[in-house]
Amino acid sequence: MTLLLHAGATPVSYDDLRTVQTPEATSTHVPVPHHEVVELVRYTLGFYGHQVAEEHHSVTEDGMRYFGLMSLRSPYGDYTDTVGLRNSHDRTFPIGIAFGSRVFVCDNLAFIGEHVIRRKHTIKAKRELPGLVTEIVAPLSDQRIAQNQKLLAYQGTQLTDATADHAIMTMYRMGLIGVQRIADVLDQWERPQHDWGDKTAWRLFNAATFALAGKVAERPDLTKRLHHVIDATCEAVQ
Repeated sequence: MTLLLHAGATPVSYDDLRTVQTPEATSTHVPVPHHEVVELVRYTLGFYGHQVAEEHHSVTEDGMRYFGLMSLRSPYGDYTDTVGLRNSHDRTFPIGIAFGSRVFVCDNLAFIGEHVIRRKHTIKAKRELPGLVTEIVAPLSDQRIAQNQKLLAYQGTQLTDATADHAIMTMYRMGLIGVQRIADVLDQWERPQHDWGDKTAWRLFNAATFALAGKVAERPDLTKRLHHVIDATCEAVQ
């Protein structure tokens, strides 16, 4: 998960977050305390059986803006799903909650995820927010089960070098990787820096993700498109 701080926010503990003052509401602006946004998401995740493995919180020096991330422990394997959070008391941006396997939150206001909800600070938003969070969290269990089944299929699909070469070139043709990255993905396929097992679709998926590194953090859509390539490769060899 990626929480990038370089525009004025600094890390804080959750206990410190609870001490941040919330401005008084007006007729057009109803601020929601930062810690209440965190508590709402945490409670909803727990209600649907998701375990929060790790949390990171940050605020600007004046306490007006909050940025945070939570990682969810997977019961199926050694990977996590991520929840991104942000909130402001100065009308800079609305309440934001992002979910996905790749989430990017930055204090320069970049806020990216596979599923994102945003609501302005109004009385109506404060009333509707619990329901909006529930709508996204409720189907999350099925999504995580489907993701695990997909990864198991990758691990069980053996690939030849020729098939891997074709898939890597498909990544290039689809714009997932530039010409400079072709060699990087191929190198990780042939001489991986981590133990991704035998030459399977799982190894190729990780080789591509490793080579893309920071680009995946900034563009979660790359992960979805990469899945399409690997899925098609698995179907072609079955």
